[in-house]
Amino acid sequence: MSEKVLTGLIVNEDMTLTLAELSRACCVHAEWIVALVDEGILEPQGDVRTGWRFSGPSLRRARMAVHLQQDLGVNLAGAALALDLMEELESLRRRVQLLERDI
Repeated sequence: MSEKVLTGLIVNEDMTLTLAELSRACCVHAEWIVALVDEGILEPQGDVRTGWRFSGPSLRRARMAVHLQQDLGVNLAGAALALDLMEELESLRRRVQLLERDI
């Protein structure tokens, strides 16, 4: 009987990923990540594509964009809008929780 071994990497907000690492983590080509940058979905650190670094939260955003496009058929402009709205909703929910704690 063969056993499968899974390995993983815990990504936090302080960690950065290269373009190649991000594309591998999302199971997409690097050009698709570049399209996310062009659309404003991701904002890399660095001026030159070969030196781009992406923050930990960029991985979550990129994976959500993959899901929106591949599973739901949303184009990149729609994915950008949906991601911004989901993040705004998450932020508002956190604020409401903080306000409810103070009551």
